[in-house]
Amino acid sequence: MTKDVIALTERMPDALSVLAGLLAGGPELRVETAGEGAVVQLCDDDGRPLVSIEVPLMLRVPGEAARLLGPGAEPSGDGPAWWVEARAAAGVPRAEELAGAFAARLTMLLGGRVWPPDAPGTVGAARPVDVSGISAVPAPAAAQPAVDMLTDKAAVVLQDRPVVPMTSWLTEALRATLESGRSLQIVTPPHCRLSLPTRALLESTDSRWVVQDERCGYYDGLTGAVLRWQDDAFSPDRAENGRTPVADAFTETRPIGERQLIVSFRTQHRPTDDLVLGGAVEAAWKALTGGPPAGWGTAEPAGLPWSRRQLTELAYDRAPRPTWTVVVGTPARPAVATLRVIRTPEGVEEDVTLTLGHGPGETPALDALPGLADELVTRHGLQTMLCQLREARRDLSAPPRFEHPPLPYAFVLGPAQVREAGRDTASRTPLDEAPVRLGSNARPGYYYPLGDGETAESWAALERLMRHLRGAPPA
Repeated sequence: MTKDVIALTERMPDALSVLAGLLAGGPELRVETAGEGAVVQLCDDDGRPLVSIEVPLMLRVPGEAARLLGPGAEPSGDGPAWWVEARAAAGVPRAEELAGAFAARLTMLLGGRVWPPDAPGTVGAARPVDVSGISAVPAPAAAQPAVDMLTDKAAVVLQDRPVVPMTSWLTEALRATLESGRSLQIVTPPHCRLSLPTRALLESTDSRWVVQDERCGYYDGLTGAVLRWQDDAFSPDRAENGRTPVADAFTETRPIGERQLIVSFRTQHRPTDDLVLGGAVEAAWKALTGGPPAGWGTAEPAGLPWSRRQLTELAYDRAPRPTWTVVVGTPARPAVATLRVIRTPEGVEEDVTLTLGHGPGETPALDALPGLADELVTRHGLQTMLCQLREARRDLSAPPRFEHPPLPYAFVLGPAQVREAGRDTASRTPLDEAPVRLGSNARPGYYYPLGDGETAESWAALERLMRHLRGAPPA
């Protein structure tokens, strides 16, 4: 496995401290840059990378390090921390020791701690690592530090950390992989989990989570399908009958008593000069948690305090390209959202999926959903919203085991969609419970209860509603 070593420093890394860290391998190693200067690499004599070091990221959001690295990862002190990630090249002796020594040197100079705390090279880091005679494999054709192996069909990334986040490394690797027509395949041991944004992006693209298993070799961490390496990529291992078996490890589950509330919605705005984005996700956060989001960013960890103005400026600078961001909450109420801003001929759309975690004895704020829907219809240009419940982890990470799919709880139609379906059709449905009118009488929206969100009957209710709104005859 490729090893990632992270320095969480209490003070900002400056040029001298970074230089001291880079000298962990002695003065003989070459220093190169990649990604337009965003990545510094320690290289062998032939210029091939041994360790890739990303530009320091300022963490001003409490709990982000613990969310992704586990309890005890947060540096001491009340101020912000800096996250400096070093990635050791796969299959290169002493590369991980070199990454650990770099991180340890930074924390010795700047305060803080190294993750993982037992990383090779962290003990005795004041002495340079002996790198005589070591060399790296040739850099992959993708020129992506995050990619460990590249074929014509797949870019393979090896990870071994508690939670695999959608870091800037991984975001860039995913972009380059998709542009080249390949599949991104993340390979992990069975104890790893995916962050919610990582899972969402893998599920929405031609990508795969490959889990090593001592019994079957490899399996898909999201579907359980047994995999094998064939034709330059991991793909389903089909039996003689043409079916793909499901790994036993994937089905070994037990009730955990934890739930997630998932609220997915899309809004549309006119592209005016005074448009400020992020209002809908902020309104949802306040309605369901009692306060605004804690932070946001274009990757994980999300290091910036929540700011609608900065989010709007970023989307404006990137237009007409879409802007994808992560929004996070506080440790007291786990909540993560992905927000995608899209410029369309009709205006500016915000596509949001907000997920909130609840432990045993904690009740999701279901009573707040009709009021939230009314606010989104009235003030934020809501098009549609789907609210769902599922049994899943409170910390919102995805384990490589079967999780029950979410069940619909409520659906919301905005004014433009009501007009498209027809007001009589939208207001009179075949559901047992009448819809709740939202917004003004002149431009109403409707909130449709679908059941308790705990039985499969809610799927049948949603299907009946969709057929009705589309004008299709009852099934």
